[in-house]
Amino acid sequence: MGGKSASTTANTQTHSQTTLGNTTTSNPYVTSTTTNNGTTSSFAPGSAFDSINTFVNDNITSLLQNYMNPTIDDPTSQAKLNSFTKNLNEESQKSFENNIINPLSNRNMIRSSQATDMYNQMQENINDSLADYTMELLSSSQENAASMLSNLMNIYLSGYNVISNNQAQSLGTSSANAQKDSSATATTSSQQDANAMDYINIAQSLLNLGQDFMSGGILGKKGSSGAASSN
Repeated sequence: MGGKSASTTANTQTHSQTTLGNTTTSNPYVTSTTTNNGTTSSFAPGSAFDSINTFVNDNITSLLQNYMNPTIDDPTSQAKLNSFTKNLNEESQKSFENNIINPLSNRNMIRSSQATDMYNQMQENINDSLADYTMELLSSSQENAASMLSNLMNIYLSGYNVISNNQAQSLGTSSANAQKDSSATATTSSQQDANAMDYINIAQSLLNLGQDFMSGGILGKKGSSGAASSN
């Protein structure tokens, strides 16, 4: 009796152990692999999440500095300032000659000293306008940096949501492969729906980010893949 009881206990313990089937689950952004040792995931090399993950990790410090200390040294701001300066000088000079110098000169009502004073006044007005426009560019630069940071971080964190969902899907599939559990189908379907919603959010975030690149003149750079793991 005692020997039979010991044998029954041993068999129960053996059958209660869970053995996961080796499973690799992938999508265009993430690959997850599950074994008995756990689940590991990594971004697909060259994918949007891989590039964003690398870009944020490599550049977050400089992006924050750009936000805290805005400048107009970027090519876009410089092009705007140069165009504004050129148009302002041309229009001011034209207005000065047509509306002041020429009418007074035609009536012999202007002396050289007066012309000099008027020219200096015009130049002072130009400098004031340039100073005001420069302040507008600085403010715009800070707003663009804030929008850029917000969209970058949204996509950055969305990448880890996709990893989490993909890992759960991989784990559920592995469990189903090992245990033939009919409930795993519903679990897998739920994770796929969650991934689909993530991809919709990703597309919108990438669209917003592209608009920020166009308006802010900030160029990203592409790097190597990032990785995350869960045991």
